[in-house]
Amino acid sequence: MATVVREVERKYDLAAGGTAALDAVQAMTGTAGVAAVSRQDEQLLDAVYYDTADLRLIGAGITLRRRTGGGDAGWHLKLPAGADTRHEIRLPLAASGGAVPEQLAGLVRAYTRGAALAPVVRIQTSRRVLGLLDGSGQTLADVAADHVSAQPADGPAVSWDEIEAELVTGGPELLTAIEAQLRRAGARRAAAATKLQRALAGRLPAAGAAQQPPLTRGSPAGEVVLGYVRGQVAAIWRYDPLVRRDAPDAVHQMRVATRRARSALQAFGTVIERDATRSLCAELKWLATALGAARDGEVMLARLTDDLAAIPPALVVGPAQARITAHFTAELAQAGQTALAALDGQRYLRLLDDLDALLSDPPLTPLAARKAGKVLAKPVRRAARRLQRALAAVPGAEDRDAAIHEARKTAKRARYAAEAAAPALGRAAGRQAAQAKDLQQLLGDHHDSVVARTALLDLARKARAAGEDTFTYGLMHQRQACQAARMEQALPRFTAARGDRTKGH
Repeated sequence: MATVVREVERKYDLAAGGTAALDAVQAMTGTAGVAAVSRQDEQLLDAVYYDTADLRLIGAGITLRRRTGGGDAGWHLKLPAGADTRHEIRLPLAASGGAVPEQLAGLVRAYTRGAALAPVVRIQTSRRVLGLLDGSGQTLADVAADHVSAQPADGPAVSWDEIEAELVTGGPELLTAIEAQLRRAGARRAAAATKLQRALAGRLPAAGAAQQPPLTRGSPAGEVVLGYVRGQVAAIWRYDPLVRRDAPDAVHQMRVATRRARSALQAFGTVIERDATRSLCAELKWLATALGAARDGEVMLARLTDDLAAIPPALVVGPAQARITAHFTAELAQAGQTALAALDGQRYLRLLDDLDALLSDPPLTPLAARKAGKVLAKPVRRAARRLQRALAAVPGAEDRDAAIHEARKTAKRARYAAEAAAPALGRAAGRQAAQAKDLQQLLGDHHDSVVARTALLDLARKARAAGEDTFTYGLMHQRQACQAARMEQALPRFTAARGDRTKGH
């Protein structure tokens, strides 16, 4: 079974060996909560790192290795999780017969897409470690002086010395204090974030080569739109392994990124050729739908659980909570399997390839080269007007629930269009995005109440068939109906306060 560890560490280069640096850390007793310093025996670590032939994992900040020696020998997959932070998934050495364990290979499938994972470098490390302890003897941080020897699969051997400071139970302020001590001893932040990056530096792009200048009103419209789409595609990749691990909120965030990418392509069809992206938008809609059941089940379970908790205990009759939990737990399990099957399928991998192709060779129109401040204002205003028309259609609609749901989808499109154009349109786009987000929340709550009432009728039927009292389900149904009615009453005031305020674009 995999173990997941949150790793927070920094690496430092040394002008010479690590003795002076370790001596500086040894002197930290009494600083930043450090009560004592322990010195461990020298460790010999031997790690083989795996990647695709074109180094897709390291290019995404991911490392995959099989390591022997030390206290955590095994298979390690490290995924980026913020500045100085990674999530490390560990499996024992016996998890496979020498090949990369399928459990880890599956987590990086969005990056490998069928390409083989093979050894790219072997790194051997002689490590001396100091443990920084608190008053109870608990380890706050480990500081390691490493002598590293690396042998790439197709390049010359290299070696170097470095210092690695890793938090265990200590906080960020301790990491700052350690860095101050190390700097006094002559250490400096390492240019490479990992040993793997340093060992393969000759095969990697130069640092900063891909950086782009900030986007403004004067930037080409195509760059602004592509920048937004590129960010959403990166989010799809980032959340893919988290969805596979069933991490909290991962399905929701991946689904939102998918919808944002699709909305931007649809809203700015005059900048990125609409006909050329029509099939891609259809595939993005498919992915959002494949993820949808899992997210909707999460929302509904939380909504009904909260609603039931708000009812006086005397009015809760029968095993309502147990039935609600069992019903949605089963639904979530099935929905999770459906989502994972989609992510493991060839259709999803083709979609990722198509997104890469779009970003590397975008089908731009002549308007894409013009200033974004002028080009993007019109489609953003158009999205806002569509939202106003959708809201105006609600009062006279024969099916008000369906009309409100349609307005909710239109609010999302208005929000995402404004978000995409914000670097060029500034505050005006920011206001539209914020207003559409608030409206989307109101309309989303209404839609959830509609779905909740349907679910409650189904739960009541099953409870009745089992001979259970259904009073509580009826009470919850009425509560949801009242909530929906209050939202409908608030809608005219809510929208009148906003209207179409995009004339400043």
